[in-house]
Amino acid sequence: MTNDEKALLRQIADELRAIAGFGLNFAIHSPNDTERYEFVLRVSARLAALLEGQEAAALLDHYQNHFFSIGPAASGEAAVVHQGKLLLVQRSDNGLWALPGGITDPGETLAETAWRELYEETGICGRISRFLGLFDSRLWHSEKRVHFYHALFLFEADDWRPKLNDEAHAAAYFAEDQLPPLSPGHHLRAPFIFKQLRGEAAVPYFDPINKNCD
Repeated sequence: MTNDEKALLRQIADELRAIAGFGLNFAIHSPNDTERYEFVLRVSARLAALLEGQEAAALLDHYQNHFFSIGPAASGEAAVVHQGKLLLVQRSDNGLWALPGGITDPGETLAETAWRELYEETGICGRISRFLGLFDSRLWHSEKRVHFYHALFLFEADDWRPKLNDEAHAAAYFAEDQLPPLSPGHHLRAPFIFKQLRGEAAVPYFDPINKNCD
């Protein structure tokens, strides 16, 4: 086996591990999905063990205790504003409202994630006009069990009307002073978008550095 072939197999093993980690984090209420993602994690460990000459059981044990040790997770989110109102979707897991968005799949850019999630959740085929910022889940109170970075993009669209599907219970536009009950993290990011569009907050935004060289 060539070095290039080994590198490709390592990448595949990492992608399987990432998919399993994401799934096990969010499938806690679905025993069937949990079983499937545990199987994917075992396959990842077996493949990596063959390539690295390790014991699959030991590697699997490490994976199970460090789902996201390969780095913080990332998500892409879409901000669509029409006639001064912000598009939100009602989540199926908690019934609260949120910006269209979701976890970045392996091999996908953050912008592609935001575009895909907007289309899957609302049926709106948009185009990015601005990058609004990168938000640390720990600082923006997303209440995730893992460390996330949320990348937020402003979208434009020729057809602003949402078309519902199985991805969301509802989708609608809301004015700043009429925002519905928002999911953790979104309760801060959604109002912040209005401030950005008024020029009251930086674009693009990034969380400040709370370090010094002393």
